[in-house]
Amino acid sequence: MSARTSPTEAFEKIPTFIFDDAPSAAAALAAEVRDLIVKRKAEGRPVVLGLATGSTPVPFYRELIRLHREEGLSFAEVITFNLDEYYGLSRDHRESYFRFMQEQLFSHIDLKPENIHLPDGTVPLDGVFAHCAAYEAAIEAAGGVDIQVLGIGRTGHIGFNEPGSSKDSLTRLLPLDIVTRQDAAADFLREENVPRFAITMGVGTILRARKLVMMAWGGNKAEIAAKAIEGPETEAVSASFLQSHADARCFLDRGASGALTRVRLPWLVGRAEWTPAETRRAVLWLALTEKKPVLKLRDGEYNEHGMAELVTRYGNAYHLNIEVFNRQQQTITGWPGGKPNADDTSRPERAAPFPKTVLILAPEPQDDVLGMGGTMERLVSQGHDVHVCYMTGGDLRITDAEAIRFARVLLETSEQDPERWKEQIGYAGGILEEIEVKGPFGDPPARLRRLKALIRRGEARDAAISLGVKPGQIRFLDLPFYTEGRYRQFRLGAADVTAVGSVLATLRPHQIYITGNLADPSSVQGLAFAAFRSAWEARAGQPWREQCRVWLYRGQQSEYGPHEIQMAIPMSPDQLTHKLHAVQKFQSHTLPELLDGERNRDLARLYDSLGTAEYEAIEAFRRWVE
Repeated sequence: MSARTSPTEAFEKIPTFIFDDAPSAAAALAAEVRDLIVKRKAEGRPVVLGLATGSTPVPFYRELIRLHREEGLSFAEVITFNLDEYYGLSRDHRESYFRFMQEQLFSHIDLKPENIHLPDGTVPLDGVFAHCAAYEAAIEAAGGVDIQVLGIGRTGHIGFNEPGSSKDSLTRLLPLDIVTRQDAAADFLREENVPRFAITMGVGTILRARKLVMMAWGGNKAEIAAKAIEGPETEAVSASFLQSHADARCFLDRGASGALTRVRLPWLVGRAEWTPAETRRAVLWLALTEKKPVLKLRDGEYNEHGMAELVTRYGNAYHLNIEVFNRQQQTITGWPGGKPNADDTSRPERAAPFPKTVLILAPEPQDDVLGMGGTMERLVSQGHDVHVCYMTGGDLRITDAEAIRFARVLLETSEQDPERWKEQIGYAGGILEEIEVKGPFGDPPARLRRLKALIRRGEARDAAISLGVKPGQIRFLDLPFYTEGRYRQFRLGAADVTAVGSVLATLRPHQIYITGNLADPSSVQGLAFAAFRSAWEARAGQPWREQCRVWLYRGQQSEYGPHEIQMAIPMSPDQLTHKLHAVQKFQSHTLPELLDGERNRDLARLYDSLGTAEYEAIEAFRRWVE
């Protein structure tokens, strides 16, 4: 772990610690909590913890449970206050934060029920103000919060303090931002099911805690974490108000730290190590900053941005520009599987062997087509043996309405010959009954989940086939962590790793494509990648593995930066249209912001601005190195 101890962290206004991964950060914070509990117990005083919900604190809660079970840490004298609760949800609702805390922490430790405090989402509207005032009073009566644990939302919110929340705000009812509701859509099955309001501790309430620790995991949180840590204090990013707290810290994993100046632009905060990768990053950044093609950058512009040493190494900007431009140009290829019988010295992928056995791993159906649909089609058309493996069923993203539609179609079809279709009628009727019994938010029975998975499976198969993949080369793993769990409660197991390993051992591919390495570690993509990593590592030394290259793509996550890209596959207008038609096969679950192809067009425009050839669209990849 590295801390804010040198000029390297000069841009950071909150002391920030970078850990290798989320479990390491969670263990460090849990150890601090343990030490405080032990200290206070000796003094005869309780500890007051402020707790957060969502996927971010889950590794922290699991470490607290481990400390209780394996090291005997008692929480009997601990008092807790949670940040927030959805308004309108009862405490037994499957998505209420009260139930979340019971399932993730409270039911696993010896915390006394009377010491647990959460806002009540069922308080009548005319009683909300009094309820919030009472919550503030309860925190004060307990002696104030000793350590407040925080996550950060994509809008920069802490608790549910959406953009516009003042620094002095107290516990209150407020509307949820559209981005926040979109992020919660998977939990509630549809965006329209997400509550529009929540009760939350205010920013002022949070800032009264003696210690604050904000955690963030995964590359998707990098930009907003950097804004909170390095940007101005502003109501537009409520997490930025931690800058004025006397004892606030940020715990980030490698992915979430990627936008910090010391990570992203190290030459601005100290002497950089001018490796080829760092040189490329710096030159491309300068070109985008100056809004110039790489070949038009001048010595003076390098000097003005702290890169005089880099220019000196190359003699002048001209030679430096040429080298970086050529390297960026060489990432572009129309042959993702390698061009046969060609000089591959400067190409991203090897010419031989040809054809290659290619394995495309999609954590959830739709990840593959969204991230690399054009490349999938290119690999097939160029003669490679392409296999697509969907790691999870994706049923948790399928609404009840889709299952009802299927059941009703089956019932209407069976009306023609009820006796012959007796079994199907029973099945459809059972599905409709299960949906009615569980209600809008109840846990779906196994049979209903299986039907939803089959609906999703059909869409995934149709999409892959439309891109040329042979039906017999489409696999569905149905990893147990997904089929036996639900969002925010997944747990990876040995069976998951075994299932992925079996595919690797059977195919022994020359190329693997996968996403999720920078995702939140508790997300579907993060856990699927962890299963792949373990299966991959278990086969170290096997001849096929030594000849296999792993390429990372971005599924539903934000795109790679230009300096990160090691293979760029251009698409013509017709190829992009064909990809989008494949995406549209997923009628049960769509992401409007990803359906118009603008992300791929934006990447092509970015390459164009750097001075390379102009294309309609580009898909990007990065080599994975263990």
